[in-house]
Amino acid sequence: MNYTENEMRRYRCCFTGHRPEKLGVTEEKVKMLLSSAVDDAIEGGISTFITGMARGFDLWAAEMVLQKKERYKQIHLICATPFPGFERSWQEKWRLLYSKIAREADLRVAISDRYYRGCFQKRNEWMVRHSMLVIAAYNGQPGGTRNTMDFAERCGVEVRNILGESNG
Repeated sequence: MNYTENEMRRYRCCFTGHRPEKLGVTEEKVKMLLSSAVDDAIEGGISTFITGMARGFDLWAAEMVLQKKERYKQIHLICATPFPGFERSWQEKWRLLYSKIAREADLRVAISDRYYRGCFQKRNEWMVRHSMLVIAAYNGQPGGTRNTMDFAERCGVEVRNILGESNG
């Protein structure tokens, strides 16, 4: 059976969240909240998760989805990067996690073939356009996470902020 993109997006969720130094909560707390949110999404019919592969929340979310795949065989992970090699300047621990996730993902997509101003926002918009749900870790600060949430709301895509709904 062939599904249209609009039909397929009903089963997809993407992630947006701050880098670790901006989150304002511990990695353990984020992962606990994230685990619950991913379980809820799966129980709600989500079978494909899209991560932007940025340090912090995106990589933790991808790691969580890969862990959940052991129990939920029907779920898939898509890695959507802004451009190839955007992780090259990171610390080794983040590059190693990035590489592990990229190897284990079901699909990898680079939104652009090179860096340009605005390529990260373009990646975020691509993820939202291919999803019906956004799981966010938003602490109230301006930036890419807020922009992605605003874009999702303008597109009629549901946003669930695991750090609390009153942060914006």
